[in-house]
Amino acid sequence: MQKHRRWICAALSLAVVLGLAGWARGWFYKPTETTVRKLAPGVYFRKTANEPKFIGCNQGWVIFKDFVLVIDANFPNQAEELIKEIRKTTDKPIRYVFDTHYHGDHADGNVIFEKHGGIPVASENSKRLFETKGIAGFRQSRKTKPDEYGKLEYRKPSLYFRRKLVIDDGTQRVELIHFGHAHTAGDAVAWLPKHGILFTGDAVLNGPFNYTGDSDTASWIRVLTELQKLPVKVVAPGHGEKSDKSLIATQKRYFVELRQTMQAMIDKGKTLAQIKQEISLPFYKEWTGVDVKTRTENIEHVYKELTKGGK
Repeated sequence: MQKHRRWICAALSLAVVLGLAGWARGWFYKPTETTVRKLAPGVYFRKTANEPKFIGCNQGWVIFKDFVLVIDANFPNQAEELIKEIRKTTDKPIRYVFDTHYHGDHADGNVIFEKHGGIPVASENSKRLFETKGIAGFRQSRKTKPDEYGKLEYRKPSLYFRRKLVIDDGTQRVELIHFGHAHTAGDAVAWLPKHGILFTGDAVLNGPFNYTGDSDTASWIRVLTELQKLPVKVVAPGHGEKSDKSLIATQKRYFVELRQTMQAMIDKGKTLAQIKQEISLPFYKEWTGVDVKTRTENIEHVYKELTKGGK
């Protein structure tokens, strides 16, 4: 009997380990599926598919007493799809669409939401990015995706906030907060303190989705440290499946270990080419399912940061 119990315990332990590993590798995350989940009364999260075709960012919406707040506009065609999902839950008007940052997969759909009465909102630190890189990207998409963008005109936010904007009508409370330069200089998050829900945009991602081209990874780590101070129960990331507060620590660990590992290799005289070939972060593969070596853009960006732009 005792031997039988030990076997059962061992089997259960193995199942737990495999289950955690499966979660880390995305076995329970279906990249080909777009899903909508109710996170709390009046709060919804739409996880978008990224295979076989990348269709945009995750989104959310919050139903207030008299209106709806949308979190991230996405591409124009996905903005249309989100409106269909919203109409399944409420007929209240869309009043605000919060762009967590300027990237097209988070903000190009502003023009669609404006047609439905939505006011685009963003951090003041993102204003210059919308006016430069944002509009440039939109114009390029009009050339490369004419069927989707057609003759649509770019719509940047018309309402900016410096540090925090609170929307509270007594039924729902959403705090739009800029903590600093993370994925972009203008990153902001949507914090729902009554529910413990955090919509992070691309400041926190669940999987191999990090793009560092507009980032400051040292500052990004500091932003993540601030997010960890919030009493978060649910994290709704910019890409990938929803998670709990531990995802913030996982995202932070990636940048901390990436910077530390690369700095140690630089101190030993390793070149960028050698670092690309030799770098190893086992935990990253456990989390994302891919080898850290495949994230060449991240490696190149951090190398420039650590060597002050060196080659």
